[in-house]
Amino acid sequence: MAGKRDYYEVLGVSRNATQDEIKKAYRKLARQYHPDLNPNNKEAEEKFKEISEAYQVLSDPEKRKIYDQFCHAGLSGSAGSDFGGFGGFSGFGGQRIDLEDIFEDIFDIFGGGRKSQRESKRTSYKREDGTDLYQTLTISLEDAYNGKTITTEVPRYVICDACGGTGVKAGSSERVCPTCGGRGEIYQNLGFIRMSQTCPTCKGEGVLREPCDVCAGRGLVIRKEEVKVRIPPGVDNGSKLRIPGKGHSGRFGGVPGDLWIIINVQPHYLFERKGDNLYIKVNLSVWEAISGTEIEVPHISGKTEKVKIKPGTQPGELIRIPGKGMPKLKTSGYGDFIVITNVVIPSEDELSKDAKKCLSKLKEDQKIQTRFEKPE
Repeated sequence: MAGKRDYYEVLGVSRNATQDEIKKAYRKLARQYHPDLNPNNKEAEEKFKEISEAYQVLSDPEKRKIYDQFCHAGLSGSAGSDFGGFGGFSGFGGQRIDLEDIFEDIFDIFGGGRKSQRESKRTSYKREDGTDLYQTLTISLEDAYNGKTITTEVPRYVICDACGGTGVKAGSSERVCPTCGGRGEIYQNLGFIRMSQTCPTCKGEGVLREPCDVCAGRGLVIRKEEVKVRIPPGVDNGSKLRIPGKGHSGRFGGVPGDLWIIINVQPHYLFERKGDNLYIKVNLSVWEAISGTEIEVPHISGKTEKVKIKPGTQPGELIRIPGKGMPKLKTSGYGDFIVITNVVIPSEDELSKDAKKCLSKLKEDQKIQTRFEKPE
């Protein structure tokens, strides 16, 4: 046993390597040194035997345990290997290593291996889930405040009734694909490698079918459906509402996609929304701003709110009414209702003689202490 290399060294893995790591290392080396890929190369053949022998031991938990304890001597009498050609590798009590997966990786590099072709034929009618559908819905600010159920028309792909979603004309017969002879694959020899790829004529099915007249072979048709959408209070521009199962239909038992409603809230002629807060601007006369007053302010709910204007109110002041703004969509409660004051200054032509006298008196009484201030 003195001439044998350490199995872990042969595969290039550590002694703590997992089974997946051992298998991955073996497959990489086997692709590199397999005799079918290295014809008339004795060195590659010997190397392949060595890595295969190492893999057979390290991939078997019991043999690996013995090897870890006693090295090669522990496997004396049971170890050994013999090369079995392209189809596989035998040894260690007749255990067989299937090399088919190794060559599937090689074929896939050239654009279509046996694995992908078998999968293509096996899944000709595999389940296809439907895709999601997106639609924009425009609502008023009142609807965003109160919430509402709206019926909207949605064009979506549904299963074709004429063919049941198969895309094949009812009653039509199948015929063997002339390109691949029914195999679903076509082959090309590249030296010692035989490459296979999906038949371009039948798309891997091996047969040709007459397409459905209604859906042109797609298996799906567009149909407009009325869908009820519940608009929750508090939605805003860009809010997304999900309606399960109302997207495009799937095929061959696939689940339908979802309908996503994207909300667009129209600007209001009177109110402005910022987040969960609601704003309104009110105009005050000079007298109301000076002396103070109480006014009724319209609200998005259709009711009114009584707002006290304190004496000496300045233009642009904010009067906050807590809890009277927009509903909070993802939590409970409401934002604030904010009144912005605007003092309307009349022109000289709008004033009576008595008003002008009063302003003259006001001019004498009001002295501006600070004429200039830093802008905010």
